[in-house]
Amino acid sequence: MKCDFCCEKCASRLYAHEVPIFESLSAEELERIINTRKHMDLKKGETLFLEGDEVSKLFIISDGMIKITKNTAAGKEQIINILTVGDFLGENNILGDPHPSNVSATAVKNTSLCTISREDLKEILFKSPSIALKFLSELNKRLIEVENLTSNLSNNNPELRISCMLLEFAEKYGQEVNKKVEITLPLNREEMANYCGIARETLSRKLTLLENEGCISIVGNKKIIINNLSLLEEAII
Repeated sequence: MKCDFCCEKCASRLYAHEVPIFESLSAEELERIINTRKHMDLKKGETLFLEGDEVSKLFIISDGMIKITKNTAAGKEQIINILTVGDFLGENNILGDPHPSNVSATAVKNTSLCTISREDLKEILFKSPSIALKFLSELNKRLIEVENLTSNLSNNNPELRISCMLLEFAEKYGQEVNKKVEITLPLNREEMANYCGIARETLSRKLTLLENEGCISIVGNKKIIINNLSLLEEAII
């Protein structure tokens, strides 16, 4: 794990407004934030923090991807969210009293992050109401995503769980190509099964079924093409 002051790539992402919570800032305000940020790198599989750790910084992803997980009562890993460039994490200990993290964060691939200390971020939020509003908006979005995941996992229909996951991936990571949605998968098969709360064998069988029905096309282990988005949406109604 390498840590240093904010790197040139992180700064350029800020100036290009690739970090949504800071997109409304002036150049002068951006400079002030860049001067408070530090940089760190994680290798694929390296842990940023674990459940029970005290987290006193906000982490902003400059490059790569982080998975947010929680251990179930049965001792299994449940993936809660997948965060990518421009997303932030560690926010739970920024507002209110510090408390141990209730989730873990691990790099899905080699990842670069910028960090802002609790004290510096609180000052930024106090001085910039627009950032505070975007921050709260993102927290509200996260809450809705957790509620959707909880609802999805409470349903015993594996096809519905997989359809919900593919629609989420299509929205976050999909790209329209020839009226189809091409998804570069953020997770491997084991992690996708984990995210859906089903066995890997069940995931593979149901994906093959969706492919046979013409709903999707599976391209190796890294890509899925959604041929008919409406058909997938109808599956969860």
